[in-house]
Amino acid sequence: MADEAVPFDDRGFAYGDGLFETVLVRDGQPLLWGAHLRRLARGAERLEIPLPDAQTLASLPGQAGAGLYVLKLLVTRGSGGRGYASPESPAPRLRWRCMPFTPQSTHWRDGVRVRLCRLRLGQQPLLAGIKHLNRLENVMARREWCDADIAEGVLCDQHDRLVEATSMNLVWQRHGTLETPDLTACGVEGTLLAALRERLPIATRATGIEALMEADAAWVINSVQGVWPLRQLDDADGNCLKRWAVDTVHRHLQHHAHPLLGYPHDAFDEA
Repeated sequence: MADEAVPFDDRGFAYGDGLFETVLVRDGQPLLWGAHLRRLARGAERLEIPLPDAQTLASLPGQAGAGLYVLKLLVTRGSGGRGYASPESPAPRLRWRCMPFTPQSTHWRDGVRVRLCRLRLGQQPLLAGIKHLNRLENVMARREWCDADIAEGVLCDQHDRLVEATSMNLVWQRHGTLETPDLTACGVEGTLLAALRERLPIATRATGIEALMEADAAWVINSVQGVWPLRQLDDADGNCLKRWAVDTVHRHLQHHAHPLLGYPHDAFDEA
């Protein structure tokens, strides 16, 4: 079903008992579709939720028209069960919507300012990596600022180790090596990050904010917005911790990532 009413007793609505994917669709063709389906399948296996049949899922991107769209699909466990107890034979519920989309191309060119969040992510390895519906930590982190010049918030775990941004993954270059946080205990493994790791040597690091302070370049990335270079990192009180000049070093990741999404990858080389 498309964007129809969800019953009051739907477990996704009541408990966040479900999964979602947000997919960039260009002229009816989904980008990184295989990676999205694989992550959805991993999440379904973890939560033990049966997925809709492959033909139904494959038909969804075609609902978008010509141009650039974002497809958001949600799969919940459906209704039933008593309290937190799951129904013995769940009947999953699929909802989806296609929305026209315009990327923020100035962020590709000029880079973005980000801030550290006060909120610390809790660790739950069973839920790490997947895109489950319970995103309350991310919602609370995003409520920490209203300054329009702040594009994203950087999240650490309870041990002050870097994890992700509120809706994007983190990548940085330090001592000539591309690095990204360890996501085995918490955080979402983005599909663009997964695709880049198949093409580039990106090392996993369990590290704190010192990695960004030592970085020659840093980025926030996802499969809808693409790659935003970081130009400034602030602490949670708005004090500048680090500035980067957005230059050819920052363009390196865009060169590899943006063709996967149909975005420009060489328009800003002289920046």
